[in-house]
Amino acid sequence: MFEFSKWIACADYRNQNGSYLLRRNFFVNKSVKSVVMRVCGLGLGVYTVNGNKVTDDVLVTPFTKYDSRVYFNTYDITHLISIGGNVVGVHLGNGFYNDNNPIWEFSTATWKDHPKLLMEIEITDCDNNTVLISSDKEWKAIPGPSVYNHMREGECFDNRLYQKGWDIPDFDDSSWQSVFYCKAPGGILEENIFTPIKRINILHGKELENQIYDFGENTSGYVHIKGTAPEGTELIIEYSERYVDGDIDTKIINCLNKNELKHEDKYIFSGDGIEEWEPSFVYHGFRYVKLHNAPKDIQIYAVTVHTDLNTIGEFETSDPMLNKIHAASRRSTLTNYHGIPTDCPHREQNGWTGDACWSAEQSLMNFNMSNVYKKWMLDFKDVQRPSGQIPSIIPTSGWGYNWGSGPAWDSAMILIPWYTYNITGDKSLISLMWTNIKKYLRFMDSMADDNILGFGLWDWCAADESNVCSREATDTAYYYCDYFTAAKIADALMVESKPFYKKADAIKKSFRSRFLSDDKNLNNQTFLSVCIYFGLLEENEYQPMADKLAKLTADCRYHILGGTIGTKCFFSALSEHGYADIVYKTVTNPDYPSYAYWINSGMTTFCENWDMSSSLNHHMFSEVDYWFYKYVAGFKLNEGKLKIKPCKIEELTTVKASYKDVFVEIEGDILNITLSEPTEIVWGSKKYILDKGKHSISGEEKI
Repeated sequence: MFEFSKWIACADYRNQNGSYLLRRNFFVNKSVKSVVMRVCGLGLGVYTVNGNKVTDDVLVTPFTKYDSRVYFNTYDITHLISIGGNVVGVHLGNGFYNDNNPIWEFSTATWKDHPKLLMEIEITDCDNNTVLISSDKEWKAIPGPSVYNHMREGECFDNRLYQKGWDIPDFDDSSWQSVFYCKAPGGILEENIFTPIKRINILHGKELENQIYDFGENTSGYVHIKGTAPEGTELIIEYSERYVDGDIDTKIINCLNKNELKHEDKYIFSGDGIEEWEPSFVYHGFRYVKLHNAPKDIQIYAVTVHTDLNTIGEFETSDPMLNKIHAASRRSTLTNYHGIPTDCPHREQNGWTGDACWSAEQSLMNFNMSNVYKKWMLDFKDVQRPSGQIPSIIPTSGWGYNWGSGPAWDSAMILIPWYTYNITGDKSLISLMWTNIKKYLRFMDSMADDNILGFGLWDWCAADESNVCSREATDTAYYYCDYFTAAKIADALMVESKPFYKKADAIKKSFRSRFLSDDKNLNNQTFLSVCIYFGLLEENEYQPMADKLAKLTADCRYHILGGTIGTKCFFSALSEHGYADIVYKTVTNPDYPSYAYWINSGMTTFCENWDMSSSLNHHMFSEVDYWFYKYVAGFKLNEGKLKIKPCKIEELTTVKASYKDVFVEIEGDILNITLSEPTEIVWGSKKYILDKGKHSISGEEKI
């Protein structure tokens, strides 16, 4: 593939912030049997043939460490080809490949360069003759109408510069420039087989005042506008999560941007009748939009954009609050997936490792994640240093190795493949990452002092910052967890596991000796949760520790006081030992800090902080949604094997949930289930092995 194709670019590439249009004429003599386009546009490309879009995918090409790995897309374009003259058109934008914002050092990335194109069109005619149309010097190009585009900031489109018909036959391109051959990005070229980003949904807004529109939910994407205005009229579209005192508030999402556009799109009218537009090279995180200088006949709607993840799980109860929390969790996950799992869809759009790890299990219950996690794990492989060290954001330009990481974050490379195997039974990710996992374990060993670790970040965004669990305790807990998980992975892969179990035992002993005798630790909610969740206790200690955790939670009026680590561990630590009712009271507690407090405050996504002082769309606190599936509905998966064991919560009169083709419905004391294979069921104090099909269990007896 691409044997005769070269990387090409517009000769006038001096506008480092703008887009470029490229086109090539080609002729087809006879009817075609098949036509396949293979294309890589960097940073992002929009592709047309004879004026028709090649795909409904958006934000193509995937974000990677481009000098390590770069993806091309394959499209069947047979239906777009005509006998006679044809034209292929490409609109190139910057994406993360040509980022001129100095934040997180992407402006100095080793791969950074102007937009460029590699393409091959393979035409097979009705006589099985094959012709290749390549990216070569037959192409022509000009600077494009998107005069500024930056993924984290916005896009400015000047419709006066748009040349109608530029991508259809018979267009006069005599004033266009010949392309030039340019440097390849440097990475291994591979076919993109991963789930694409698409336009998912349309949201119609309600106009509030001062040309401010409320679209009803926090989302990711952009707005689509339609209207008429005199030539040169500049419409500014300002995005925000917050609406305060009659105006939008953008301070939080704009706090890190340094360049001209700050979560704004701009459209400059050509004055040629009704004009319609939406961005091609950005996405935003927002609920509200404020228009500046809008024409009187403006029409506007929001387009939700994210990776097109396939839903495989559903959850609903008689408690509207739980349903709203579940919906907010799903929305936070979806609107933070754009080829990689991001922390937020506005301010950063970074692949923070810890955020994705803490929310991975609920993601796996809600969506088919194996394909997209494979892409991200390949990104991990590309950024891991020979020492085994990995950064806190992936992909990275080089930022994040020495700040923002640490065992609780880095463990994503071990735990996400393990969670995927444990929930789905698919070994492909643990096999793919096994060598890298071992390298990271050696890196932790190099940082440990008598099996105690203490580097990187701590229990992030805790509600009670005055009583944060010690970093050494949480780091060492993850150190143990990673070795113990590696041992289980080795067992699953049928390789030697004893050294990993032995090391895990040694770490556990050091942890117990160092931390379990400290009264401050034993009165810390996160510490107790961590000890129980990670299995750092002796068998006779778990119930007393859970009892103490339950009392501590009740004493603080049913609140989670920890941050991301404490919250991840809290739900299982209590529910495994008979305290699902305590968890329920905590989740539905209307007072700050709590999930219900967020919902009652109008949130439709999860927040970065319990007090809602920062981003309003983070998914890192979404362990609650895994609790819904694992404990409320009872879906317990162990290395792909399902057991159903719901916790009885008196306040819930009904629970309805599904995972793939298994359905659970609880109505009072009756458990109705539909199974796809023989499955162990635990309901109350009774255990059953039930065959494939529909079943109903009432109280203590099987019907």
